[in-house]
Amino acid sequence: MIIVGVDEVGRGCLVGNVVAGAVILPNDFDLPELTDSKKLSEKKREILYALITNQCQWAVGEASAIEIDDINILQATMLAMRRAVERLNIKYDQVWVDGNRCPELENCVSIIKGDLTEPVISAASIIAKVTRDRQMIELDKLYPVYGFAKHKGYGTKAHIEVLTKFGAINEHRYSFTPVKNLSL
Repeated sequence: MIIVGVDEVGRGCLVGNVVAGAVILPNDFDLPELTDSKKLSEKKREILYALITNQCQWAVGEASAIEIDDINILQATMLAMRRAVERLNIKYDQVWVDGNRCPELENCVSIIKGDLTEPVISAASIIAKVTRDRQMIELDKLYPVYGFAKHKGYGTKAHIEVLTKFGAINEHRYSFTPVKNLSL
């Protein structure tokens, strides 16, 4: 049975894409360290990312800040998940998604806290988290004053202070309250 695990990262961020990972684990793939990416150190995530990307079928789907502002974060998240699964370009039996709802995909099952209980979803969580963190590190190189490499785009006190002082950049999500409030 071919099961695709799916998870997303970046729903609560004020800047950047929402990123979804989709992974199919080989039958003989055994990594007991797999868990929710947020529970792992950055170093451990990078090690597991390398193992997953070298030994598994995987894909990433994204929705941009513009799409998030256009269709809302929930719909953008579902779009990113669907894009990730479609990019695998494989016939699957089921899709297991972390959370309480599925994108419009055939044979989709949502599993609350699936990133903690299902290794295939944990692997997708790691793919999504490392991908998005790397995007934030690259964005930090373009806009170092914002500190994206440190807070990864979340609405930390430091991020809000810099946002208030320097304003938003194109990659910010203008529909999100802290960014929207800048123009009031």
